[in-house]
Amino acid sequence: MNNKPIIIGIAGGSGSGKTFFLNSFLHHFKNDEVTLVSQDDYYIPAGEMTQEENKLYNFDLPSTIDHEQFSTDIKKLLKGEAVYKKEYNFNNPLAVVKILEINPAPIIIVEGLFILHFQDIASQLDYKIFIEAEESVALDRRIKRDGMERGYPEDDVRYKWHAHVMPSYKEFLLPYKGVCNQVILNNDNTPNHIISITEQIAIDLKEKFCKTSS
Repeated sequence: MNNKPIIIGIAGGSGSGKTFFLNSFLHHFKNDEVTLVSQDDYYIPAGEMTQEENKLYNFDLPSTIDHEQFSTDIKKLLKGEAVYKKEYNFNNPLAVVKILEINPAPIIIVEGLFILHFQDIASQLDYKIFIEAEESVALDRRIKRDGMERGYPEDDVRYKWHAHVMPSYKEFLLPYKGVCNQVILNNDNTPNHIISITEQIAIDLKEKFCKTSS
């Protein structure tokens, strides 16, 4: 890799539709054109917890992330080195833990709640995207996701939302909205709008990378 990769930061609160945005965005690239580094894979293991302990434990704080390793792995990718790490299993003892192989690529996507709060990471981002949704829409998505994928009761989801999720969003992400290159409002649950946006961003990035590489 003779040229410095372009680093795209994608930040969004819970229920903003960030996962769908990412999947749609990645779809516009070949495997060797882009790589993804997700903050979720850098949670510091909290150990097995009861349902009540899980409800009370605040995962929505920067201190729950292995910030140092997160930053180190991004620097490795910038130097053209592959990264190997365990996939985070969200404290699910039944989950099969996979070893992730994250390979360097011309475009590196870094995503997560705190990527703009961690200044050493934010300073490396060439382009910052902020994804948001109205709170009622985001909460509804969170209730559906946590119920279907993790089996959490709705009351527990609502408790964590008001006690952990929103306070953290307002303190550690929302203040950086104004420094982002693009803000995307994602209230619509139909995919066409997001697909068209990600396609245009992908086209723009490929043009920029080709010019940089030529």
